[in-house]
Amino acid sequence: MRATLKVGATAEVEFVVAPEHVIPFSDHQMPAVLSTPQLIAFLEQAARTAMEEVLDEDERTVGVQVDVQHLAATPLGSRVLCRARVIHVQGRQATFQIEAHDSHERVARGVHRRQVIRVGRFAEQVRRKLPDVN
Repeated sequence: MRATLKVGATAEVEFVVAPEHVIPFSDHQMPAVLSTPQLIAFLEQAARTAMEEVLDEDERTVGVQVDVQHLAATPLGSRVLCRARVIHVQGRQATFQIEAHDSHERVARGVHRRQVIRVGRFAEQVRRKLPDVN
């Protein structure tokens, strides 16, 4: 890491709920609303963005913990703002307070932890798990 991530650092990601973001079981009775896995992905993206400026070129971050309460439904076509704020840094890990809001209310809140990894070392660990191709 070329710099130390500071407690209080923030980042935001904004998106519009598109068909690929909604629950797969919507129908004429069940409205098309933002799915929890898609919401978590955007919350993680906000946290990842907050860490980008302190990383060396050969580093990335990976999520290692997610604890999210999905508080309210957000319909297809709605704008959502996801925010991540650093609340703790320990070595190569950072913990974030995360939350999301649509134009009406807070729709999610939680805690997320990310780990800084070196891409080469990580890729080698993954390669060791691949089946031999002979």
